[in-house]
Amino acid sequence: MASINAIQETRTGEDTKPPWPYPNMTVYRLMKWMITGHNRKSEKEIMRLAREVINAPDFKADDLKGFDAHRANRILDQSENRDPATGDGWKECNINICVPTRVMNPKGNGKIFAIPHFRYRPLVSVIKSAFSDVSAKSFHLFPFKRIWQPPFSGSKQRVHDELYTSDSWIQAQEALNKQPPEPGCKLERVIAALMFWSDATRLTSFGSVGAWPVYMYFGNLSKYVRAKPTSGACHHVAYIPSLPDNIQEFIASFITQARRPAALLAHCRRELMHEVWRILLDEEFLHAYKHGIVIRCFDGIIRRVFPRFFTYSADYPEKTLLATIRDMGECGCPRCLTPKTSFDQVGFSWDSQGRLEGIRRYMAGKILLARDFLYKQGTPIKARAVETMLKPESLVPTINAFSERLGPLGFDVHSMLVVDMMHEFELGVWESVFTHLIRLLTAVGHTMVAELDSRFRQMPTFGQGAIRGFSSNVSEMKNLAARNFEDILQCSMPAFKHLLPEPHDELVQTLLFRLAEWHALAKLRLHTDETLVYLQHALKVISRLLRHFRDVTSNAFKTTELPRETSARMRRKQAKSSKGHSSSTKKTKQGRANKGRSRAEENDHEKVEGDEESSSSEKKMSLHTYKFHSLGDYARAIRLFGTTDSYSTQIGELAHRLVKKLYDRTNKTQLLKSLSVQERRYNRMSRNEEPVTDTSMSQQDDSDSDLDESDERNSLPIELHHYISASQRNSQDLHGFLRNFAEDDPAIMDHLLGRLLNFRYDGDEFKFSPEQRNNLRILDNRIYSVKTMRVHYTTYDVRRDYDTINISNNSDVMVLSREKDQYAHPYWYARVLGVFHARVLHTGPEAANRSVQNVEFLFVRWFGGVPNHRSGFKVARLPKIGFVRQNDRRVAPFGFLNPSVVVRACHLIPAFVDGRTSSLLREGPSAGRVHGEVDDWTAYYVNIFSDRDMFMRYRGNGVGHMGNFVKHHPSGAYGPQEELPDVHENDEEERIYHDQNYYRETIEEGTDKDGGGQNGDDNEDEDDDEDNEDGDGDENEEDDVGFDDL
Repeated sequence: MASINAIQETRTGEDTKPPWPYPNMTVYRLMKWMITGHNRKSEKEIMRLAREVINAPDFKADDLKGFDAHRANRILDQSENRDPATGDGWKECNINICVPTRVMNPKGNGKIFAIPHFRYRPLVSVIKSAFSDVSAKSFHLFPFKRIWQPPFSGSKQRVHDELYTSDSWIQAQEALNKQPPEPGCKLERVIAALMFWSDATRLTSFGSVGAWPVYMYFGNLSKYVRAKPTSGACHHVAYIPSLPDNIQEFIASFITQARRPAALLAHCRRELMHEVWRILLDEEFLHAYKHGIVIRCFDGIIRRVFPRFFTYSADYPEKTLLATIRDMGECGCPRCLTPKTSFDQVGFSWDSQGRLEGIRRYMAGKILLARDFLYKQGTPIKARAVETMLKPESLVPTINAFSERLGPLGFDVHSMLVVDMMHEFELGVWESVFTHLIRLLTAVGHTMVAELDSRFRQMPTFGQGAIRGFSSNVSEMKNLAARNFEDILQCSMPAFKHLLPEPHDELVQTLLFRLAEWHALAKLRLHTDETLVYLQHALKVISRLLRHFRDVTSNAFKTTELPRETSARMRRKQAKSSKGHSSSTKKTKQGRANKGRSRAEENDHEKVEGDEESSSSEKKMSLHTYKFHSLGDYARAIRLFGTTDSYSTQIGELAHRLVKKLYDRTNKTQLLKSLSVQERRYNRMSRNEEPVTDTSMSQQDDSDSDLDESDERNSLPIELHHYISASQRNSQDLHGFLRNFAEDDPAIMDHLLGRLLNFRYDGDEFKFSPEQRNNLRILDNRIYSVKTMRVHYTTYDVRRDYDTINISNNSDVMVLSREKDQYAHPYWYARVLGVFHARVLHTGPEAANRSVQNVEFLFVRWFGGVPNHRSGFKVARLPKIGFVRQNDRRVAPFGFLNPSVVVRACHLIPAFVDGRTSSLLREGPSAGRVHGEVDDWTAYYVNIFSDRDMFMRYRGNGVGHMGNFVKHHPSGAYGPQEELPDVHENDEEERIYHDQNYYRETIEEGTDKDGGGQNGDDNEDEDDDEDNEDGDGDENEEDDVGFDDL
């Protein structure tokens, strides 16, 4: 303590006023350190304790005398309702749902079942708090259109990115402006753009403890801020309770049936969900929706704020709950009435027309009539009269809370249920295709599957988590999340090359390219009118290819279930049969005595029957799934609400991290109450911090030693092109370097002279005379090497980002091509073998600067294009390159490069089919290879799908790329205009479908629930089909659990 007091005596400045309710800053800082940060107090947390608490100017050790952390927490909790800065705390109430009793009663037969301890925060209070909080200074209060003028075209283009630049907000603002003002009110009228996420999640790695939080975000804040879990932009507004176990006893008290009333339980879950939203959409919120809320905003200006719902992001089972429709019913889409028999016809003109003409509307009349059957006439939920009324449109007898409360004000619940890239494509369509590809490889031979796993294990990583390593067998698909399936898709083409016989290999290569292309376009963070046309065009291409792939492989191969699919089917069957296990056992014993069957005979019969059930059954690829159907809605959703990253369910998944962290701090009793208390503590402590703002520089974590030598890297100007450490720790003698690396080649002197004379880079083709070289002197004949370089670049969405070039890995770079041919490939590629800097002195008559200068340069090994290889978007193939041979007289295999001409790092995937070779370099150790290697991969594929920015550098017309593109490619010839794939075949396919009357008007009884699984599995028809636990298809997401699991 003496040392701490000594530190305090040296501090100057006035004491800071502590945030209420703490008596001094010392206690406040200590409590803040405890409540925020990580649960496990690591070295980093201890450093934070020293920096933010002990070394703070207002820290006083004497203030901690008699300190009690439990008492300090209790003071904070009790001050919640008295804090003038808040008022958005948690409330608790019971949820009452009405359960039909199957008794005829004209006055209603429903019995009330109370679900206690529902925790929620009134939406109006949250809105008031958010608009008066410091984070509101980054709010956009009015929508606008962002327009871009392409440099090569006279027509302007609309830019689609944020919610506040979308059509939906512009239309909502126009409608608000037309609304008559409140009497005597002249306040500015603005919109609070509400965006919701909800998803059930497990809170422990083992066990069934879970929570079902509802998150609210404000679209007024940039999506780049909202996407960061640490930004404080996420508002927890409710924790949805699960149905208690005693509801079974409650139902059994008036319905006596031997089997589980599954359909009735599913009905109760829907009733529970909408009772939750009736509480949230209270009278105060409805008044605010119509008349606005008068709020003194953060800037001191009083405004009238009108809340508006824009998006609700959830997986498919939860969408069906919110839309009050059946899970994978005959019309399983929550946005339109397209029948499931037509789900595979994405991309056809009639499909697009059907989505517009068959927009789903809330059918209140049918639902109220169906409820009369249930609650007045005592009809069962699955009775024929109810089914005939509701089943054609996949309706359910639940009154939708959104339509009931907000429908009279013009709100449509179905329009807010936006697309979901993570569950619908990455864990949906793509996982289904990848699974079927594994089935095909298994049909060809198990060695092909082993070869695929081997290739993925050899796949190089890229960037800061852009492409992660594949350590386990990808074919087994164990513990794979959406991000893993995304990485598999982006790297799949070289991995699957030549594993299937022709012509199927060509079809698979084309399909994989087109799927990766559509995926990249759909996930762009910034769209223009032109890229949206590409997206719609790409949809037609992949839909045609997927149908062709399904039909061709179905006829050519006999595919069966994978072991994981067989196990999943057996688990579903066992779970279903376990319901009546006790009664069936009793009947078996009686039957055994009656029939005189011996125990041995019966055991043999059961064994044969079990073997037949556990064997893999035939499995074909299905496109009759909602997830495939939903791909047709992406372009429209982007125009309405902005790009998909703004409302991705991944944002909700990331928000679960805080809930899990808060759970670890609870006492594990009264879970929802404890979570809400911890959330308030965390929120109030974080509220006093400066909010995260929308910086244009991506924050990445480098662990590299050279970059970590100094904190200078953390304050680098964003306009800086690159950063190389000035460390002189590792130096080399120039003559030794020339002997070991460049073999006495004078190219290093020519390179440095060209740089000092400001010659335009053209591939180091300039040669200088010995006299000119003698005018250049490298001080002390020493050059200094470092291991890394950071390259900054402007992304396609006009933000700054960076790549880290490390000579140990991720050392491949791309530079703009200097070839003059109009149709030349736009980039050159090189592998960085060394990062150097040197102090040089240039003298002589040509010297522009005679002072000592520090010059940075890279030593590289060049790649060249593979002859006769066609690549590009028209032929759907990746660029293919290989190292330049050492004996090539036209192109030098090694060279020096100015770091300022590096565009980005690039991801190169070995061409596994071509194998390795030792003929590219001379025998023996070489500076061109990693230490210990004696050969090279013969060729590489350039992964143009490694990230969205890389994709747009090849696709063209990236808004943030145009300055660079114009400067080096004045002709503008290389671009997407002449690489659009041909889709005339799609018109022919559409005609064939029409002529053959491909629409199936009915499906056989027992298969109308097909398609809910991730691979379009044929699920058995059950009474509780709308309660399909397997409908989400995201069992590999560790954060996701079905609502039945809570």
